[in-house]
Amino acid sequence: MTDQTFTPALGRFAPTRFYDPVVALMRERLWRGLLAMYVAPQPGDVIVDVGCGTGSTALLLNRVEPRARVVGVDPDPGVLTTARRKADAVGVAPEWRGGMGDALEEILGAGSASTVVSSLVLHQCPVATKRAILASMYAVLVPGGKLVIADYGLQRTGLMRLAFRAVQLADGKEDTQPNADGVLPRLISEAGFRDVREAEIVSTISGSISVYVARRG
Repeated sequence: MTDQTFTPALGRFAPTRFYDPVVALMRERLWRGLLAMYVAPQPGDVIVDVGCGTGSTALLLNRVEPRARVVGVDPDPGVLTTARRKADAVGVAPEWRGGMGDALEEILGAGSASTVVSSLVLHQCPVATKRAILASMYAVLVPGGKLVIADYGLQRTGLMRLAFRAVQLADGKEDTQPNADGVLPRLISEAGFRDVREAEIVSTISGSISVYVARRG
């Protein structure tokens, strides 16, 4: 799957340069802050941000704990250029790697990460790719390593389902509907993770974003 094309950060309708301003409208500070809280980075941790995009999560985690090694992985060279520019502007230095989320073993090595994070990536992927990425995340983690994902999850109310239609217009219903139906916890468990839970739910103008946490078995 690593040779497949990827869905751009803002889907089919908007250039990637608008990504940060658009995401800022989606209560980003709240759900990204919650993600960082559940990561709880420690000195010496190796944290991999899968589908890091413009680097917002990687930069936040590096600011929270500068002594952690934070590695952002993304297949889009354009967003990695933006991520590097943002890092230079604030004097933070994550590592940036080009590559797909299902190739983490090739990029970093099996069992090399203490924590894997991802935000707003899996909803854009076909179910088979969601499974492949989760399997790759499992493989790159050390035993007992932590998984933290912030993404669109089960859309529990009519209002959230209506709001989520904007995401489906941008990213396609076929790939996004499984998330809206609540598939992620099951897929995470089937990848081998244990203690899987939906820890937080944040309502936004584009649907509800859930924070999922789990451990490698």
